[in-house]
Amino acid sequence: MGFDVAAERYARFMGRYAEPLAPHFADFARVSMGQRVLDVGCGPGTLTRVLVTLTEAHLVAAIDPSPPFIEAVARKLARVDVHTGVAEALPFADHWFDVSLAQLVVHFMTDPEAGIQEMIRVTRPGGTVAACVWDADTGAVAPFWACVHEIDPEAQDEAFLAGARMGDLEQMFKKAGLRKVEPSGLVIRVTHPTFEDWWDPYTLGVGPAGDYVSSLDDAGRKALEDVARRRLGNGPFTVTATAWAARGTVA
Repeated sequence: MGFDVAAERYARFMGRYAEPLAPHFADFARVSMGQRVLDVGCGPGTLTRVLVTLTEAHLVAAIDPSPPFIEAVARKLARVDVHTGVAEALPFADHWFDVSLAQLVVHFMTDPEAGIQEMIRVTRPGGTVAACVWDADTGAVAPFWACVHEIDPEAQDEAFLAGARMGDLEQMFKKAGLRKVEPSGLVIRVTHPTFEDWWDPYTLGVGPAGDYVSSLDDAGRKALEDVARRRLGNGPFTVTATAWAARGTVA
């Protein structure tokens, strides 16, 4: 999947949506000063930066399987404890964190259930585990996949991924043994001044959407671009995106 890319490419593609989402998600997870906090699947550090402002930088840890992303976090947030690794095998001691968060990550874990169990393991009893995932139908990339399906109805989008439907994360958290599980829908709005501002990042090869565009020949890419421009217009236009979130308490 297209996440082994330069941090700047990811920031152009998803940062425009992840950045406004991050403070809402951190607030939902009730992150506060003095807490020891883990950012699982941190990417180039969008949520990590917010966590640093809410607690102290040396209390924040961040992990991601992509070396370019981790290098970007280490370069920009020198006091954060950064690691290259996966959610399913977190390199941290049991009960180490007060809050463990995964923003826009659970659906890309190789084994989401194992990833959530690892987040629980490294979080202290009474601490919080929280995650959020874009909604399949109204998430940040939903307008793109709607355009794809007009041309290619059988294209496999991100709707089948874990957590992408209302109630998915809540059910997963309860199954994992978390207590006091609370779901929510987090909504952000991003205005694109031009069509190109929206479209060009999809050509950078990031994530499933970028993989799909990269798989097209020139004619197919032009056809998809034409459909998207017809549906969305030349701009400005606003993308309203919902992310499903859940938080739970470690027993």
